Amino acid sequence: MGMEKDCGLWINTLSHKLKKRMNANMQSLGLTGVQGRVMHYILVKYARGPVYQRDVESAFSLSRSTATGILQLMEKNGLIQRESVACDARLKSLIPTEKAVQLDAEIGQYLRQTELRLTQGLTDAQLTLFMEIAAQMSANLDC
Repeated sequence: MGMEKDCGLWINTLSHKLKKRMNANMQSLGLTGVQGRVMHYILVKYARGPVYQRDVESAFSLSRSTATGILQLMEKNGLIQRESVACDARLKSLIPTEKAVQLDAEIGQYLRQTELRLTQGLTDAQLTLFMEIAAQMSANLDC
C-alpha cells in the first residue's frame, strides 16, 4: 500500500472528526459528546426498566474504569443518580435526573443532526453495506 489511507486510518479520521463535532454540539449543554450519547442511551433504556453500569459498558464497548469515569462525572454534574440495588449492594442502578430529562430533547436533536450530516449523500444500500462491513471489522478485532 502506498501513502493512501488504509481502513484503520480512515476509521481513526472519522472517529476524530465525529468526536470533535459531537463535543462542539454538546458543549452548549455543558456535556461532552460521549456524555450526551450515554445520557440519551440511559434515558431510552430507563423507560423500559432499570439501567446498570454494565449496560453502558457493553452498549459503548467501554472498559469498566472508563465507564466509571464518565458516570461519576455525570453524577457530579447532576445528570444521573446512582442507587444501590436492594438485592445486590455492588450493583448500582443509574437513574436519570430531571435535568437530564430536560436536556434530552436537545441531545436527541444533536445526535440526529450529526447522523444526517455524516450519512448525507449515501443511499440506503450503501448505509446497510457500511453497517455490515463495520460489524464484520468489529468482530474481526474481537478475536
